Amino acid sequence: MSSQEPQPTSLYPELDEATLTQVVEALETGSTGQLAPARVTEVREARARADFAKVTVPGAGGVGLDGGLWLHRDDRPRPLIVMPSPWVNLGWVVYAVQATLFALKGYHVLAYTARGFGASEGEVEVAGPEDVEDGTAAIDFAEGRARGAISGVGFLGDSYGSGISQLVAAEDTRVDAVVALSTWGDLGEAFYENGTRHLAAVSTLLGAAAEARLSERTRQAFEDVLTNPDVQPSLDWALPRSPHHHVGKINGRGVPILYANAWHETLFPGNQTLKMFNALTGPKRLLLSIGDHSGPESPGIIGLPNRIWADAHRWFDHHLKDVANGIDTEGQVVSQIMWNGPVEEQPTWGAVTGHTERLYLSGPSNGGDGTLADKPGLDTDVVFRSGADTPATVANKIIFSGYAEMAGLPKDYPTEEIDRAHAGVWSTVPLPVAMKLRGVPRLRLTYTADGPPPTLIAHLFDVDADGGAHIITHAPFTDVEGTTGQPVTLDIALQATGYNVAAGHRVMLVLDTFDPFYGSAPVVGTTITVSPSEEDPSYLELPVS
Repeated sequence: MSSQEPQPTSLYPELDEATLTQVVEALETGSTGQLAPARVTEVREARARADFAKVTVPGAGGVGLDGGLWLHRDDRPRPLIVMPSPWVNLGWVVYAVQATLFALKGYHVLAYTARGFGASEGEVEVAGPEDVEDGTAAIDFAEGRARGAISGVGFLGDSYGSGISQLVAAEDTRVDAVVALSTWGDLGEAFYENGTRHLAAVSTLLGAAAEARLSERTRQAFEDVLTNPDVQPSLDWALPRSPHHHVGKINGRGVPILYANAWHETLFPGNQTLKMFNALTGPKRLLLSIGDHSGPESPGIIGLPNRIWADAHRWFDHHLKDVANGIDTEGQVVSQIMWNGPVEEQPTWGAVTGHTERLYLSGPSNGGDGTLADKPGLDTDVVFRSGADTPATVANKIIFSGYAEMAGLPKDYPTEEIDRAHAGVWSTVPLPVAMKLRGVPRLRLTYTADGPPPTLIAHLFDVDADGGAHIITHAPFTDVEGTTGQPVTLDIALQATGYNVAAGHRVMLVLDTFDPFYGSAPVVGTTITVSPSEEDPSYLELPVS
């Protein structure tokens, strides 16, 4: 990603809107001429079993919410699935295929467009109190129209709808299970990490909501993250919109929650979702995949085979219909490793990491890069200057890089082009055996800035014999105290990773001061000195399977 590239105008760049719209039209009219054979069968069977109608759900404050309702005709008790829309103007239509599939399995389904988007009235409040009330109103609406009793309620949301789903579950005791895809746990941490603003993420959200009607407070919160180093007002705004803030209520009822996120998620980086996942005490499951926001589950949105949506169906079948499908006895964490790689299963998140290996940062010998080794080495300094961009970046382009990675085309990084005058670089020797990284790496080092302190961005790379590299993970750090001329200890968690470094490759740590993904401190020319210390050695701690 470079500062010159435009931000995506959709969080779903490969979404087939035409197919989804045609499915809705076929559900209404019965005309299936434009649909693929599989969709034709689904629509015909759904129309034979249930009534479909476009509806307006009366939301909080009388706001009308555009929706689609699948209701079975008999009066037997049935479970209900409510699906709040993602952050797209297409709204609930995104769920047309999957909602139909749920209806075919005997569920009543109500999908609706969140306020402020598409044909729904009102303004976007970003999972605010009004959105939670809308979720409750949606249950009321469906209960009032079902011929029989509602035997259980599940909420499923992708992206924006996933946060709303968790928050409704915290407040409405009728919610019995949740599926949250490409979700967040702590919205404040998703916007602001280690004192550093996530500019690209917020810019992308604003761009994708260009046709939506954002409330004044929502727009102000986003603009503050983009322009104001004092983000405390935005963090205060984000707190009640964070499921982690309400985890006590969710745990009090033991609501089962299924999460799905991407390893290289750029909108809602994984660690803040992991914080929420690890805080849950009820039934839970976490699906991790290669890619970026909403990419891994996108094929399933139009009905293609997809393990994430398959698990969503199994989750509701078990927790809403008491189907003994084994999902309650399987591992809590299921993760795809690398692009087109295997899927691994672990009983808990704690079991994902087998042990940690500490690599010490040592200074260079003969003017080369610093080293990462299992013992402290040379105590020479690594020195570089702030203010210049380098080829070390989080992603080539937010969201799109994730789609390329899913296709087996991860971004290539030319490590030899990283200007060592503007970056600190440390690397291992070629690994004698493969290293399986599973979990959250940590970086601890001490540095001194001789001028206004810059932002530091740590990038961890897998480097082959020719110097080509792929990114493993990353994290930013900004010294909000503004320390000048005195040592500062940086101790941060990098974003969780599942990555295999091949034998013969090197692990490389690159520390620079600018990345268009982040709101870097606008500091040019400050010299940063990383000094090894026998008393408090700098190190990179890697989680190894």
